[in-house]
Amino acid sequence: MERPTYIASDVHLGAVPRATELAFLAFLRRVRDTGAALLLAGDIFDFWFEYGPVIPGRHFRVLAAIASVVEAGVPVTFAGGNHDAWGGAFLRDEVGLTFHADPFHMQLAGRRALVAHGDGVGRGDLKYRALKTLLRSRATIGAFRALHPELGVRLARRVSSTEMKAGRDGDAAAAERARHIEAWARGQLEADAGLDLVVCGHAHRPACVQVAPGQWYLNAGDWITHFSYITLLPGSDPVVSTWPRDGTT
Repeated sequence: MERPTYIASDVHLGAVPRATELAFLAFLRRVRDTGAALLLAGDIFDFWFEYGPVIPGRHFRVLAAIASVVEAGVPVTFAGGNHDAWGGAFLRDEVGLTFHADPFHMQLAGRRALVAHGDGVGRGDLKYRALKTLLRSRATIGAFRALHPELGVRLARRVSSTEMKAGRDGDAAAAERARHIEAWARGQLEADAGLDLVVCGHAHRPACVQVAPGQWYLNAGDWITHFSYITLLPGSDPVVSTWPRDGTT
């Protein structure tokens, strides 16, 4: 039997209840046992930053679980989001995943895919795009790394708005964000006939939209409201599924 490729995003570990982490750990066990590959499309962690050899310790269970997926022969690719774009040597060398801070192309279940978390894509939101450039600059990263890690974690928690997003799937801002990302994805597919998939996160809304025959916009949603993920099999349409919130398989 063909093994599926799994896609998940926007779990925001560190800002969600313990039950969400347990559910995601169960999902990772499913991927380890049944998957061909795993794509994490950003914001898996509500905060991730590597202070050289020092990392946020509260994520060790999930990091170990991802490492076990890799060790089982299932490749894991991570697209950095607006909360966890600062991946580095630890994720690559110790966990074993492939990390990208910027949009990139890859093969997913035999299809050519463009993957981007979705924050700041397109021409809109100029203020955020300027902020994103600043936050990812070498100077800002160096200054943040100079902080004591405990101070850095406290600062990141203070500026995070993840807890406010719970239950806000229907608000105007969330709808506009989802429309903007989908419009960008449609533009990418229309501009490149050889592109099969555009995969994003950030919208916090699952989407599986056939833009043209054989061309799809995919968004795995989130694990704050939807507990959603996508499965891909070669030659089949992508499918959005939901994971039981009690953490069972």
